[in-house]
Amino acid sequence: MKRRLFIKSLTAASASTFVAPFNSLSDNYKKPSGTYAVVKPPRLRKGDTVGIVAPAGFISDNHFERSINNLEELGFRVKYTDRLFGRHGYFAGDDETRARDLESMFADPVVKGIFCVRGGWGCARILPHFNFDIVKKNPKAFIGFSDITALSYALFVKTGLVTFHGVNSATSFNEYTTVNFKRVLVNPAPGTKLYAADEERTGSEYQIRVIRSGTATGQLVGGNLSIMVSMLGTPYDIDTTGKLIFIEEVREEPYRIDRMLTQMRKAGTFSGAAGVILGVFRDCHPRNEDSPGFSLQEVLYDRLHDLNIPVIYGMSFGHIVNKLTFPVGIRAELNTVHRQITLLEEAVLPTD
Repeated sequence: MKRRLFIKSLTAASASTFVAPFNSLSDNYKKPSGTYAVVKPPRLRKGDTVGIVAPAGFISDNHFERSINNLEELGFRVKYTDRLFGRHGYFAGDDETRARDLESMFADPVVKGIFCVRGGWGCARILPHFNFDIVKKNPKAFIGFSDITALSYALFVKTGLVTFHGVNSATSFNEYTTVNFKRVLVNPAPGTKLYAADEERTGSEYQIRVIRSGTATGQLVGGNLSIMVSMLGTPYDIDTTGKLIFIEEVREEPYRIDRMLTQMRKAGTFSGAAGVILGVFRDCHPRNEDSPGFSLQEVLYDRLHDLNIPVIYGMSFGHIVNKLTFPVGIRAELNTVHRQITLLEEAVLPTD
C-alpha cells in the first residue's frame, strides 16, 4: 500500500575468561555528580492513540508502512503530521521542523505515547530548538533507539522523563520484542526479569560473555555508544554515578570502539558507575582480515574489566532483531551469574 493511501485513511486517527591484549591505564577523572527527579509517563493501553515522528533521518514509504502495520498490530491507533514526510538532505526536514513535530506530539492530548520511526542522524541537532517545558507539562512514553539516544539523554536530563530504549516503529516487532515491550510499557510489574533471547545466540557476536562477574543495582541509563560519546561535554550528558550503563553499537570496527570507550573513561563516564550492560555489537569486527589487530571482545575486556564493577556482554538490545525494552531512569539490578536484569520498579504509572 502506498503512502498516500495511508494518509487518506489515517490522518483522521488523531564467563568467558579473557587475557588483556595490552595494559590498561588508570583513569581517575570523576565527573561532577547530579541527581534527576524521575518522571514516569502513564502506561500504554490497547486502543490508545500513539504518534510517530522522524526526528533524525528521512523516512521511506516502506518505513512508514511498516510503522503503521506494526503499531496497529499492537492494538494502537496511529497519528502523524505532514511534517513526518519532510526531507532536507539526509534529515526528515530541517532542524526546527523536526523539533516542532516532536513538540506537537507531546502537546497533543490525544497522543498517549510517541514512537520514533527510525534513527540515522540528526536528533542532537534539534535539541537547541526544542521546548522542554512542553514535555514537563505533558509527560508521555517516548520510544526509540540508535540516534534517538540523543533525545533520550536530553529528555532525562532536562525533564526527568523516563524514556524507553527498545524499538523504532519501522523495525521488527517479533514475538520476543513484542512480549518484552508489553511487559515494560503495557502490563508492567515490579520485579520483571529481562533475559537475552536464546535463539539469537547463534554467532560469536551473540554469545553472552561475563567480562566482570558480580551483582549491582542502579538506574538504567545509556543507548548507542557513538551517540553517548557525542553527548560528552554537552549540557545533555547524563551523570552516571551509581548507575547501570547499557551500551550497544553496530558496524564499528574494534579500534573505533576502543577509541570511544577510552574517551568515555577519560571523561569519567565509568567513574562511580554501578555496572555495565553491553548489548549485541552487530558487525563490529575488523574489516582488514590480513591485519585484524584486536578483536571486539579483546577491546571490551581491556577497556572495561579493570573498572572493578560487573560487566556483561550479549544482552538482547541494539541493532538486532530481538530487542529488550530498557526504561531509562528506572532502578534495576544486574546479576551476571544469572545473566539477568531485574526491574526493581514499574517504569510507567497506572491509568484509569
